[in-house]
Amino acid sequence: MTVTTGRRGGDASYNARKTLPLRVEFTRQLRRRRTWIAFVVLLLLPWVLAAAFKIGGSPSGSNPNTPALVTVATAGALNFTAFTLFVSAGFLLVVAVALFCGDTVASEAGWASLRYLLAAPVPRVRLLRQKLIVALSLAALAVVSLPVMAMITGIYVFGWARLRLPATDAVLPNGTALTRMLIIVGYTLVSELVVAALAFLLSVTTDSPLGAVGGAVGLVIVSNIIDAVTALGHWREFLPTHWTFAWSDALQPQMVWGGMIKGMALSVSYAIVFLALAVRRFRNKDVVS
Repeated sequence: MTVTTGRRGGDASYNARKTLPLRVEFTRQLRRRRTWIAFVVLLLLPWVLAAAFKIGGSPSGSNPNTPALVTVATAGALNFTAFTLFVSAGFLLVVAVALFCGDTVASEAGWASLRYLLAAPVPRVRLLRQKLIVALSLAALAVVSLPVMAMITGIYVFGWARLRLPATDAVLPNGTALTRMLIIVGYTLVSELVVAALAFLLSVTTDSPLGAVGGAVGLVIVSNIIDAVTALGHWREFLPTHWTFAWSDALQPQMVWGGMIKGMALSVSYAIVFLALAVRRFRNKDVVS
């Protein structure tokens, strides 16, 4: 009678499901300097913004070019949190997510340790899965840590107050406002999936971590530039960054879901395609580093 054990080559000590445990990969990534630098920058930003408001004074809405969220940024902790996300979502969070997801595999190749991991042997699909789980977890933690620290900073510096809506200057009850903020953070997490998946695809394609991270950030910048070309009309809606700030619809007296639903659907679709290409690329890649 033949018993299938899931072990390879008759070696009783080998079990593919036990290779590269998540706790080992988490520990390795948490010990890296770039991880700590990224989180320090994200956690310091709200304090820097609060200091800027304290030094420069409360923003004024007299300038028609001033974004609406800026004019109510100091109204309380909730408004300050929304403003912090507004100034960070387009670039800083993109860099953080691209860093964690674009560096994860390319850094192993850059250190010439990737082939030794595969020789352990760690199955290629499992290696990608473990790397992706850890990278997405750190990226999600980075995205969530920013509004959490902004809320703490806002309470300390500006106090607690009801969320003031920038468009109508109306206020929302605290329960409704907190629900809206959770929706905004959740939408931001989903919208960053396209950046994470693109960076991960580039990470398995190149041996340069800087190339993977910079490539993902660069393509986001290009998408934003193209999105500014209004002559493209509705074709801009297919750009991965077109719906980045669709969460501003949550800062209306009545929630508007249309833009956020389109943005989440587009982001998830792009992410699935990019991750499928990453798996296909890595399975067929000749790893020599």
